[in-house]
Amino acid sequence: MEKTVVELFAGVGGFRIGLTNANSDWNFVMANQWEPGKKVQHAFDCYSKRFDKHSELEGKDSITELQLNTDISTVEAHEIPSHSLLVGGFPCQDYSVARTGATGLEGKKGVLWWEIYRIAKEKKPSFLLLENVDRLLKSPSKQRGRDFGVMLYSLYQLGYTVEWRIINAAEYGFAQRRRRVFIFAFKNDTNYSKTSNLTEEQDNLKDWLHTRGFFQNEFPIQNDYESKHKPVYDKTFLTEEIKDVADISDNFALSFRNSGVMHNGVIYTEETLPDYTGHQVTLGEILETGRVDDRYFLTPQQIEKFNYLKGPKRIERTSKEGFSYIFSEGGMTFPDDLSLPGRTMLTSEASVNRSTHVVSDKVTGKLRFLTPVEAERLNGFPDNWTDTGMPEKFRYFTMGNALVVHLIEKMGKTLNMIFEQE
Repeated sequence: MEKTVVELFAGVGGFRIGLTNANSDWNFVMANQWEPGKKVQHAFDCYSKRFDKHSELEGKDSITELQLNTDISTVEAHEIPSHSLLVGGFPCQDYSVARTGATGLEGKKGVLWWEIYRIAKEKKPSFLLLENVDRLLKSPSKQRGRDFGVMLYSLYQLGYTVEWRIINAAEYGFAQRRRRVFIFAFKNDTNYSKTSNLTEEQDNLKDWLHTRGFFQNEFPIQNDYESKHKPVYDKTFLTEEIKDVADISDNFALSFRNSGVMHNGVIYTEETLPDYTGHQVTLGEILETGRVDDRYFLTPQQIEKFNYLKGPKRIERTSKEGFSYIFSEGGMTFPDDLSLPGRTMLTSEASVNRSTHVVSDKVTGKLRFLTPVEAERLNGFPDNWTDTGMPEKFRYFTMGNALVVHLIEKMGKTLNMIFEQE
């Protein structure tokens, strides 16, 4: 099987860097990146510059046939090149479905999951590797698990088996405490599926997660861990009440755990803990060791503001309805502890707000923001990857939106072995 890839919602190329680091023979036949409402498409400009005809990263002529800077919903599915692997990090949105009379079923417009579904239905890639925020498994709040259930049922209808895992990058030794759910799906007619020995029995599905599954190869879990949250074994998709995905949207709810698998419509999910004892990269290890430009250092006024923002609070407030209540939040370590991994980086990094990292400079000892290079290092990108002419605030923005490249590199190693058997 050719190792052809379509990368959706590509950002500045995290999936591509990770897979290429694992093996340089991945053939990226299309990439799409579009930031709605932005006149200047900084992320796409960075992607296209870094993956040009003489890519330094890949060391060979570019193998991307299409680099599209357009709303993916405007691209006809049949125009997308055939591919064996579809990857992308897509937003967590409302995945509800409505019946529309004679026109059938329709998801909400602008919801990017339906673009993935539309392309998978048309192009039938053998494998999908997707990334999302971990709250996907619990959304929406009034019908927990519905949105992920809609995704799983949709892929079940298309003939895929799906495995998922919430992975905190720091729990496998990397420099950022970033939790994301990764979703791996494979067609049931692949060699990988045929040799997996998967059945719908609960013990078999549990064994898959613990010994044979996609994530277990590079992200092992503790086999003797007993969570207070009981495993869930569910066959709702197979019941007579479920006729189509609209029935899932209207009625389905499930307490999805951080790991799980869906095979032939049967779901098994359990709470797992990582099993890692290697080196832990810390925030201090990724800091620049030379002289840092003065503009990154905090003013006395900024230090005072950060002390307030990161400190504990109990504030009396009044709701719109006129009710009084106490808003409270605990204190945060200030400055950030350099002996630990960094906290989750947001798109607002380097602005004066509670979530921003503040570090003690290694040379001067003074308090400062992270530099753009340090923000890139938190996600495992090469130094100055986003130094392509975009304003500095957008360099932080793109890193706040990015994934941890090292995780994709580890998954790429497993994908290499899978594709060798195809």
